[in-house]
Amino acid sequence: LAQCSIEIARPILEENEAFDASDLIQLLETVTPEHYRAIAGRKRVDPAVCDVLAVKADTRTLTVLLKNEGATLSQNAMDILVQRSKEDNSLCEHLIKRLEIRPAQAMAMFWWANGAIRRLILQRQAADRLQMVEMCSDIFAMAAQEGWRDPVSRKALQLIERRQRNRAAIEKSPYENLEQAIATAERTGMQPELAQEIGFLAGVKPVVIAKILSDRGGEGLAVLCKATGLKRPYLKALWTALRRKAETVEGGTDPAFKYVMDTYDLLPVARAQTTLRYWNWSLSSSFSPHRKSGQSSEAEDAEAEKNFSTARRTAQLVFGR
Repeated sequence: LAQCSIEIARPILEENEAFDASDLIQLLETVTPEHYRAIAGRKRVDPAVCDVLAVKADTRTLTVLLKNEGATLSQNAMDILVQRSKEDNSLCEHLIKRLEIRPAQAMAMFWWANGAIRRLILQRQAADRLQMVEMCSDIFAMAAQEGWRDPVSRKALQLIERRQRNRAAIEKSPYENLEQAIATAERTGMQPELAQEIGFLAGVKPVVIAKILSDRGGEGLAVLCKATGLKRPYLKALWTALRRKAETVEGGTDPAFKYVMDTYDLLPVARAQTTLRYWNWSLSSSFSPHRKSGQSSEAEDAEAEKNFSTARRTAQLVFGR
């Protein structure tokens, strides 16, 4: 009966509690998208069933599944759905409302979500650096006593240290500070070498500054400026250096730039710093210019799966397809 036409099968698939997860998974091999939607809307959908739906279902079915509070989504399913949202942005608004979504998944989705969801991610998912410093205060002392020898703890503590700008890069730079480099970019235009220099001065890797400067939304610029202590005029300078309009023909503020300024004003410094450092860690940890579109060999994939690298998976979500 469950494999009959949808008119007959719908009440059975939606309400019959005799089906277990294995029954439903077997049904998913033979039925139509309408049957998929009936299963996705059941009062309770087990994680194993959600895993299959995450891979096979169409957007309408996935929307039903994500809206269903009785569906239990595994982290594997969430990873798949976040990746699918890159091609179908309509899934983002439903994913961000799920309790199962992790900050790493939300931060990856940030790069292709619309402005309203991006702002929601920055406000909800970014941790406050000051709170993290307070929680890890004893670890700083232990790491210092050990001479910062442990690479894992050293890398983790770099995410929440007080300084964002790179002092060593400032000493080597032809510019006195980050502000001067941005002023030069505004005057001459943003050249690749100058963009890389701004990244070094801001304490982020070349691939990260490239991602921020090339992103059309502009929220990344707001995060960069707030995290590095740049005042609002330098946000405008960066915006115009990228040949984007800051003012309308009538002399008012361009709506796109006003939205970026509002994002800058809403974002606390400590939260912006944590966000920027997370991007720097996650997007650069496993990105290689020698890999095409985030692809890797089977051996590398097996090693990544073995190590369960959050950084690698985030980078592949953002840079891969």
